[in-house]
Amino acid sequence: MDPNGNGKRGLPRLREIIRRQRQDSDGGCGDSPDLEFVYDDTDSHANEIAELYSYTEQPELTLNVRAFEDQMEQYNLPPSWQRLSVENRKSVVLKLLDQLEISSKPLRMRSARCILYVAQGCWAEMQSDAEQLQWARKNAILLYQLGAFSAFTDLLNIEIENSTAAHVAMRKIAVSLADSQDLRVILSVLYTITEVIRNEKATECTEFETDVDSFCYEIANSTGEDLLVVKLLGMVTRFCSGAAPHFPMKKVLLLLWKLILVSLGGMNTLKDLKREKRDKAGLPQQDEDTMEIAKTMRSSSPPASASDLLEAQNQKRNTRPFRRSLMKQSSLDDHETLGMELEASMSGENSDEMSEMSEYDERRMPENNDNQMYGNYQNRPASPSMQNNVLLPRGLPWKPKVRQKDIDMFLDTARLKFVGYSLQNDRTTVFGLPEPILEGVKTLKDHVYTSLAELQIQKEEEMARNPLSTSEGEIDMTPTEILYQAMLPNLPQYMIALLKILLAAAPTSKAKTDSINIMADVLPEEMPMTVLRSTKLGIDVNRHKEIIVKAVSAILLLLLKHFKINHIYQFEFMSQHLVFANCIPLVLKFFNQNIMAYVGAKNAIPILDFPSCVIGDQPELSQESLEIGDAIPYSWRNMFSCINLLRILNKLTKWKHSRIMMLVVFKSAPILKRTLKVRHAMTQLYVLKLLKMQTKYLGRQWRKSNMKTISAIYQKVRHRLNDDWAYGNDLDARPWDFQAEECALRASVDRFNNRRYTQIADSEYEPIDNCLNSVLGTTHDLSDSFKRHYHLWLEQEVFGTPIEWEKLLKQG
Repeated sequence: MDPNGNGKRGLPRLREIIRRQRQDSDGGCGDSPDLEFVYDDTDSHANEIAELYSYTEQPELTLNVRAFEDQMEQYNLPPSWQRLSVENRKSVVLKLLDQLEISSKPLRMRSARCILYVAQGCWAEMQSDAEQLQWARKNAILLYQLGAFSAFTDLLNIEIENSTAAHVAMRKIAVSLADSQDLRVILSVLYTITEVIRNEKATECTEFETDVDSFCYEIANSTGEDLLVVKLLGMVTRFCSGAAPHFPMKKVLLLLWKLILVSLGGMNTLKDLKREKRDKAGLPQQDEDTMEIAKTMRSSSPPASASDLLEAQNQKRNTRPFRRSLMKQSSLDDHETLGMELEASMSGENSDEMSEMSEYDERRMPENNDNQMYGNYQNRPASPSMQNNVLLPRGLPWKPKVRQKDIDMFLDTARLKFVGYSLQNDRTTVFGLPEPILEGVKTLKDHVYTSLAELQIQKEEEMARNPLSTSEGEIDMTPTEILYQAMLPNLPQYMIALLKILLAAAPTSKAKTDSINIMADVLPEEMPMTVLRSTKLGIDVNRHKEIIVKAVSAILLLLLKHFKINHIYQFEFMSQHLVFANCIPLVLKFFNQNIMAYVGAKNAIPILDFPSCVIGDQPELSQESLEIGDAIPYSWRNMFSCINLLRILNKLTKWKHSRIMMLVVFKSAPILKRTLKVRHAMTQLYVLKLLKMQTKYLGRQWRKSNMKTISAIYQKVRHRLNDDWAYGNDLDARPWDFQAEECALRASVDRFNNRRYTQIADSEYEPIDNCLNSVLGTTHDLSDSFKRHYHLWLEQEVFGTPIEWEKLLKQG
């Protein structure tokens, strides 16, 4: 018995108390399991290939087989790809590529279908999906080696400029699958080759390493409008303008996404680029990686809504009399005793019970111990008997950061308060400041973090102040730099077009007569007449929208990430045009839905996915076969899209007070709080970041009513040591500065673009230089032929041309 008269009731009793406390704090909501979703650059290779094809395209797959068999008959070869020798396969491919250049379009497209069938792995001969995938890999590499990718790029250019197809589609009331048939064949070949090579690069397979490197270089180092990425972005803008309503947007966007991913790189490449840039700039490396730490986090129970609280209260009244469960503070503080009890019971306890204890320990923060509080999340010491079982996190997952600007503000405030003087741009003088302030300055300096963006901005400001004495040096023509220069003239139009498509594909959007039709490449010519086929088409349409959202969100996030590492003002230029095009309210509109239903949506029919739909005996389509699927409680692509959009929203609003105020004005807090219901740690982390940045604007009553959310922010989000996020006393948050902040940023970005890229602009659009001194001072290289015969030029252009001096003087 302890002095309070409480005997030890053992670990089961302690677990029961903790479980009851969690139920009370959660409003009685039962804990749904965490979603075992692993965020990555893409889904599995098989799923990425399957998503290229709509279910309504399935009948067209047989056209590819027929075209191949007919072609092989003309070549006097057996209609079996596997039975051909390697030399015969190469010969067939080369003949088909030659046939792509003939003038007859039907023959060209028959050859294109044959090549598509080869790229698809010649599925009619295969016995399993795995075998088909293996042959598709071999064939796609072979096609690239023989020049099929560049040949189909040329074919795509011809189809893009096909004005006849565009005019026919524009005159139609409703564009259907038939209008984009040729374009879909071409894009499917390009996408299959790209996706196979992307997968080879991602798996770091060395078998086709030379081909992978060659493809990446070819895609990334073309110039100007020759970049395939820029051509595809042009297709997107033409589609959104109504000039080409027959363009199959899903395939265009999927190919665009994968080309950016291959040429610029994914998460690992971004991590390496950031490390290289910081080394080059002489900056220390960041210890923690956001993505890696987020993967080790455990999700929090979502805050209870009003309806949840009422329902829970009713349930408690019906089941047991209300009794608040209590836990003695002494037992909570006795951490060593708790650890000993856990060790003694480890052998007989299951993992679910241990995970509850782990979550309890994670929520209980140590007091008055800065090192313990901000230590490394993964490397916490544990007792020897526990190291092989479970490691209880005993601190916050992040080391806090401080900006140099924050230290300057702290020093200025302290000087004015204690001494009464102010020193501009002085970071060393601490005369007259009390000892606690000096300790505070030392702590802030120990946690200072200088970003690449800060260095780049400082350099731009220095060049603006001293344009003659400060030079930028040679610009590294990285793949990102090449892409930015190619996108720069039309980047605002590209952003508007991508957001228009995202809006049309959002589940919360209602169909309007004046909106763009993104269903052109999924709707058949004749609408289904039975309930079963209507159900299939409905699933296909929803799946089609989800894939488009997935592709657009990935494209925007990749471009933002790569531009930010390459140069902060490239990122800011793209960001501002996204904000001007209403990206922030659009993303909030996307999340203003039943997000749990969206994440768990089952808009897929696995038996109709390629290649399952063409290999082996196909079951007859029925209501039961439509519902066949896996038991995973979430949709990979929808989880991927949600995280991408949350990351985009974070990037657009971070450190931008005017944009944070947009989150407040558009009432994002309740929308984001509902998103916390998704039991996935990374998703919750990005939601909590968005809530943290606007907490100071939401008022005391909101903070008082949402203490559980505040606790989750404290537990999971990185802290700035002197960030007053939870109280709203920040001097940076003055509303009258918002407009000026955005205008100043715009001026800096325009100055950067004009200084760095004006000479790249076409001289045809530059003003004519009429200054006599500059014209006479200009030197021109004259050809040898002109130098030999310059007297003829004088006779014809000078002496032989009469000049009416009187008229010339009158005009002057």
